[in-house]
Amino acid sequence: MASHIVGYPRMGPKRELKFALESFWDGKSSAEELQKVSADLRSSIWKQMADAGIKFIPSNTFAYYDQVLDTTAMLGAVPPRYGWNGGEIGFDTYFSMARGNASVPAMEMTKWFDTNYHFIVPELGPDVNFSYASHKAVSEYKEAKALGVDTVPVLVGPVSYLLLSKPAKGVEKNFSLLSLLEKILPIYKEVISELKAAGASWIQFDEPTIVLDLDSHKLKAFTDAYSELESSLSGLNVLVETYFADIPAEAFKTLTALKGVTAFGFDLVRGTKTLDLIKAEFPKGKYLFAGVVDGRNIWANDLAASLTTLHALEGIVGKDKLVVSTSCSLLHTAVDLVNETKLDNEIKSWLAFAAQKVVEVNALAKALAGHKDDAFFSVNAAAQASRKSSPRVTNESVQKAAAALKGSDHRRATNVSARLDAQQKKLNLPILPTTTIGSFPQTIELRRVRREYKAKKISEDEYVKAIKEEINKVVKLQEELDIDVLVHGEPERNDMVEYFGEQLSGFAFTVNGWVQSYGSRCVKPPIIYGDVSRPNPMTVFWSSAAQSMTARPMKGMLTGPVTILNWSFVRNDQPRHETCYQIALSIKDEVEDLEKAGINVIQIDEAALREGLPLRKSEQAFYLDWAVHSFRITNCGVVDTTQIHTHMCYSNFNDIIHSIIDMDADVITIENSRSDEKLLSVFREGVKYGAGIGPGVYDIHSPRIPSTEEIADRINKMLAVLETNILWVNPDCGLKTRKYTEVKPALKNMVAAAKLLRTQLASAK
Repeated sequence: MASHIVGYPRMGPKRELKFALESFWDGKSSAEELQKVSADLRSSIWKQMADAGIKFIPSNTFAYYDQVLDTTAMLGAVPPRYGWNGGEIGFDTYFSMARGNASVPAMEMTKWFDTNYHFIVPELGPDVNFSYASHKAVSEYKEAKALGVDTVPVLVGPVSYLLLSKPAKGVEKNFSLLSLLEKILPIYKEVISELKAAGASWIQFDEPTIVLDLDSHKLKAFTDAYSELESSLSGLNVLVETYFADIPAEAFKTLTALKGVTAFGFDLVRGTKTLDLIKAEFPKGKYLFAGVVDGRNIWANDLAASLTTLHALEGIVGKDKLVVSTSCSLLHTAVDLVNETKLDNEIKSWLAFAAQKVVEVNALAKALAGHKDDAFFSVNAAAQASRKSSPRVTNESVQKAAAALKGSDHRRATNVSARLDAQQKKLNLPILPTTTIGSFPQTIELRRVRREYKAKKISEDEYVKAIKEEINKVVKLQEELDIDVLVHGEPERNDMVEYFGEQLSGFAFTVNGWVQSYGSRCVKPPIIYGDVSRPNPMTVFWSSAAQSMTARPMKGMLTGPVTILNWSFVRNDQPRHETCYQIALSIKDEVEDLEKAGINVIQIDEAALREGLPLRKSEQAFYLDWAVHSFRITNCGVVDTTQIHTHMCYSNFNDIIHSIIDMDADVITIENSRSDEKLLSVFREGVKYGAGIGPGVYDIHSPRIPSTEEIADRINKMLAVLETNILWVNPDCGLKTRKYTEVKPALKNMVAAAKLLRTQLASAK
């Protein structure tokens, strides 16, 4: 019985690729050194899977930024502003598209479906001259083969690539991206031809967009594309992989009828209804790659339950046509549980990271083939039973408090217009008030202080003194820049979710459970294993200290319940909304304590609210209802003069704008500049927004420093569709990933632009 892994984490068990990328970007190491680190990581990953007994091992899933950008490079679809003149695309062009450079901005970045992973959005139009410009897929296949590992090269499928793209600037918004199929398929044919010549016997096309609610025109594109590729694919086994949701019935029919395709992969963890479609009409003679091991969470697989599912599928497709697989790429989970030395044994027994999931996949395949490892299955069953019965999972008082939420929609008593008037009397802000989103640069010295405090190398007094000094530095800088509403810079926090999770009950933490978010950016999601409550205040001490350093308003900075949920590894033994309500009650306690401490502006970030939106439209209304309700729970008890902010970033918000309005925040700051001000289009189309709003005026994920004129131009575009009295001026997102040499001039220009516009508005009266 065969086994398969859809994809694997790239960063390395100790984030080796992250540090190599950042060293290269800083000019401290060469391209050759970066390539060596990545080659060593690939080699170890392939060897690990081969040693574990995996038959179908993926290649070309390793990316220096993301797999969609790799495909853009493969197709030579480089926007003209990057000055690429043909030939093999090198690091300069590749990273300029991802990060921008001194003279041009980066391409848009957005979330990969409903995950916290990001990709660079292709910019396409009728005039793009596609060409085969990156041979990475073939070179990685050859690289693995030279090491004695025959892999399955993975490509982002042609239809999903186009559906994930956007019309380039200057191209009509209604331009049919799918009309470009005939232009990109010749390049796919070249890649396929080279892979065949190199000896590949299997090829995997990832077509995750087919799980979305697609119309007949878009579904026909899959039929057309694979019909066109059929002759090129002759002689190869072809797997089309889908993931992240149930596949709709019409899409299932389209997929399983594709010409030249040998095998179909399905996510049977998030797509449990797909099982019914498979049982009813899976095509005879085709391979089924059954994704029964969860690629998006860290809980050990219930091997007995998975084996029961697999036995049922075996009866449908036949023993020789069933392949055990992960539900999606393991990119979305942590790398190896072996590196976790501080987790207690009970919780550790409940978990499986990527390396352990590889073993689980192979154990299930062996069991199906009649070689069941009874000892391994027995240990797994004991861990499943332990988790169900452990007293640390359940807190009766928390469950009662969450249950009592039913029956109220938890809205503030006064409407937002009246609240804004009351807040303005108290805060006395100018028009176009300036602020930042929360974090300031995390310097090497600051990271050292936190590290030494955690390792007990410095005392608590020394730690508090160092953090207060950093806060004071950030406060003074903002005052010098003349920013209106300040932040304390979050020097005590390594991560906006981890920081809160460490102080809430029901959470566990890893030492090396890093997961890639984008580029070199990694996050370490907390593990929610039980009921959630807040034993003590979490931010009041630092926010009060910061407010005491200035007469200007100081924002209290919190992460919202939906974002904490979506950026954690969440327990799978109760509905997600129940866990979210528990977190909301904890944040509500914190909000009210901040208010009592004299903090008049409180930001409750919901950066990940859009990210959690289910992919299928039929499931979206329920999610938005409980997600928005959770946010309102956090601040329903504050007085009118307390101003509640929220922040969202790097997702497509236009389709949920009415839910954002329903959150009833006083001010929302939202990513806007990197996505070419796409957000503003909803206001041009007539959506009325009465609360304060700060669409970002510059992209913080690029080292590029925008000019005063450029920022003023962005603000003017906002003023064309938004009222002057509700508009705020702020960057797209927090500043922790930037250097002070970039932050200071960018913020200086931002404030100058706001003042310039204030003067112009005053003189126009």
